[in-house]
Amino acid sequence: MIKGIAAQLCALVLALAPVSVQAHEAHAGALTIIHPSIPAVMQGAQAAAGYFTIVNAGDSADRLTAVEVDFASSAMLHTSETDASGVTRMVHVEGVDVPAGATVKFAPGGLHVMFMGLTAPIAEGVLVPGTLVFEHAGKVPVEFMVTTAGKAPDMSGHKMTP
Repeated sequence: MIKGIAAQLCALVLALAPVSVQAHEAHAGALTIIHPSIPAVMQGAQAAAGYFTIVNAGDSADRLTAVEVDFASSAMLHTSETDASGVTRMVHVEGVDVPAGATVKFAPGGLHVMFMGLTAPIAEGVLVPGTLVFEHAGKVPVEFMVTTAGKAPDMSGHKMTP
C-alpha cells in the first residue's frame, strides 16, 4: 500500500515538474540527441528554426542526412556563414558529419534545421514530433520542445549523457 502511494506521489511530482527540468533527449546506439527545440514563432509564420546537440560516444562516425516532420512542408539542414563584409546568410548542407567521440551542436548562428512552409501552429511549451535520419543509426524519433521566442533554452543544468 505504501509502495503504491509512493509511486503515485513520484508520478505526480514528475508530471507537475517543469518540462525543462525533465530529461529531454533521444538515443540511438552510441548517439544521444539532446534537447531538440524550436523557438516559438508568431502566428502565421511560414518558417522556424530547430536546434539540438548530437553526442556520438561511439567508435564510428555517423552522418545526419535529413529531418522529417509533419508540421512543415520541408525541413532542411542549414549552416550560417558570415562573409568578409559582415553579411550572414544561411547555406543549405546535404548532411552533417558526427565524428566518433564528438559533439555537434545545432545552435543559433551556426548549424540549424529550417522548417519551411509551416502547416500547423507551433505553440510555446508544446512538444512536436520529428525524426532525425542518420546514415548508420537510421531514423531516430525526437520531440522538439517549442521554447520562448528569441531565447535559446537554458542547458546549463542539463547533463549530456552519452
